[in-house]
Amino acid sequence: MGIKSPSEYVDFFVNLNMGENVSLLSFINNEKNILKKNLELKNINKEPIKKGIEILELLVTEINKMGNKAVIEKYQK
Repeated sequence: MGIKSPSEYVDFFVNLNMGENVSLLSFINNEKNILKKNLELKNINKEPIKKGIEILELLVTEINKMGNKAVIEKYQK
């Protein structure tokens, strides 16, 4: 897993350029589901996946408090 920080996740989301149709929260929830499914695989290093889930959960908390736009602005400095 190459993404190691909240700002990298936000950059990744912004660079996907999905427009107004997909919110950051929706993207994060989707990513979290994918990572959780990857945890079920046997022969992989699970620590980076767990770290990714932690980062995504932090972003969800921030979005719930501040909103999508504010979180994007926070990490797009």
